[in-house]
Amino acid sequence: MKMLLISAALLLSAAAAHAADTCTSKAIDKNGKPLTGAALTASVNKCKKDVAAACDLSAKDKNGKPLAGAAKTSYTKKCVSDAVGG
Repeated sequence: MKMLLISAALLLSAAAAHAADTCTSKAIDKNGKPLTGAALTASVNKCKKDVAAACDLSAKDKNGKPLAGAAKTSYTKKCVSDAVGG
């Protein structure tokens, strides 16, 4: 139960950190126009992989110990979802 509460607190802080800068909002071409179609999909997929790796590394409890099991899975899923923009 304690681990669940800790992971919920981490999820809320991660959501706030990722809310303004999502993978979808960063998907722009060299002229500053939003990407569409296959280019958008490729950009979001690459961003999703990068974010998943970063979220796995940042999945720690309040004492700095790495999360494991369901808490880590939940944290990573929410963190990636927020970063991708969906």
